[in-house]
Amino acid sequence: MDKNKVLQGLGFNLSNWQSGGLSVISPIDGSELGRVNKHSPADVEAMIDKAVQSFKKWRVVPPPQRGELVRLFGEELRAHKDLLGTLITMETGKILEEGRGEVQEMIDICDFAVGLSRQLYGLTIASERPQHRLMETWHPIGPIGVISPFNFPLAVWCWNFALAIGCGDSVLWKPSEKTPLSAFAALKLFERAVARFSHAPSDLLQIIIGGRDPVLMLTASPQIPVISATGSTGMGKAVAQAVGQRLGRTILELSGNNGMILTPSADLELATQAIAFAALGTTGQRCTSLRRLIVHSSLYETMIERLQKVYERIAIGNPLEQGTLMGPLIDKASFETMERALTNAKAQGGKVFGGGRILQDAYPDAYYVRPALVQIPIQTAIVREETFAPILYVMPYENFEQAIELQNDVSQGLSSCIFTNRMNEAEMFLSPSGSDCGIANVNIGPSGAEIGGAFGGEKETGGGRESGSDAWKNYMRRATNTINYSSDMPLAQGIHFDVRQI
Repeated sequence: MDKNKVLQGLGFNLSNWQSGGLSVISPIDGSELGRVNKHSPADVEAMIDKAVQSFKKWRVVPPPQRGELVRLFGEELRAHKDLLGTLITMETGKILEEGRGEVQEMIDICDFAVGLSRQLYGLTIASERPQHRLMETWHPIGPIGVISPFNFPLAVWCWNFALAIGCGDSVLWKPSEKTPLSAFAALKLFERAVARFSHAPSDLLQIIIGGRDPVLMLTASPQIPVISATGSTGMGKAVAQAVGQRLGRTILELSGNNGMILTPSADLELATQAIAFAALGTTGQRCTSLRRLIVHSSLYETMIERLQKVYERIAIGNPLEQGTLMGPLIDKASFETMERALTNAKAQGGKVFGGGRILQDAYPDAYYVRPALVQIPIQTAIVREETFAPILYVMPYENFEQAIELQNDVSQGLSSCIFTNRMNEAEMFLSPSGSDCGIANVNIGPSGAEIGGAFGGEKETGGGRESGSDAWKNYMRRATNTINYSSDMPLAQGIHFDVRQI
């Protein structure tokens, strides 16, 4: 599809996107998609002030009315799903199926948030004092800062945005500098929803473009009570430290070095399908990508042969074309990182199948690669690192306890899975002594994409939770309330303190 038709269909005035300080490059062919202007520190300060004023107006709008705005935004997403999905593909290089799937994920979280707007429940608690009511209530907390990654330029933001707006907050969004056009397209669709809604203040959603400086301003501002950040562990540690210094809150979703245990009872056909998407989808550039395959020694050679056949015939090419299953890496730096990891893997005893750059003649300014399988006898230092590329390390194990130990013996704790038809193995994997990850799946890959469940992980993944379940509580403040409707003033714990006797 023609770039200009996509941008115009999403409401862009093309003359406004041809000059700016930041060039937006498509990983598909290295061409320029457009240019955007970066924001100065003074711009960011003004945007923070606007977000505060917008929050003060929005927080008093009843939650079901706030949910109506989210519903209208969801309608705009439905009407523009193909165009927006195509733009995501143009900016990220993921295949069209995945680009459209990302928009569907946005639609799903909007639906979730609409229902949630009538379910922001508190508690009534039994009081030990007569004629007293003890309860909890939840209130909007303030402007939310969202820092989102390139690989899911809209879905990760929308997990935060739809809930935050429904909870009564305003949002300041710092998207990846690699994917700003998708962000502005989402803003334009939200502005269409606002135009159909009679209760929304201006500046509920603002986009901040820039590098490290805007992030530092968001993390340092006491006017931003919550920062949600998705990206590397290094970035998350810096954000946590800055926000922690002012005792603010963080929602961190960071690195994943996700493993799959393949047991002797597993359905190998089912497992192969799961491995293929988990390891190759988004060209291995998902936080939930499968990076470590822990295979029982009795199946090891069989699975290597199976996977080599899959890797040999995987359709690699332009992600806008029908039938492509794997597009390019995001940029040259990602390709160089992949090359270094494979060099280190060989030095640490790994046997590499695949890897290397391809399609240079057709796409000299893009970075298409062959996915790599690495047979490696033990979990070495390079295996313990997260390399954001299509590299799958395959390791053997002898007994189930060893497999669990290998699965958990990394610093990241996002996602994990097991393929088994034995109930005791499945239950052990999900037990307190099993997987130590925030996501643990049985007979399905490591994805955690259904919005009904809270998404996030432990250890160096950051501990944050976004999307479903009770993640909405991250965007609100809790108040414990006591109401005395008696004519006495009894104290808790039976304390007597009666000044009337003085």
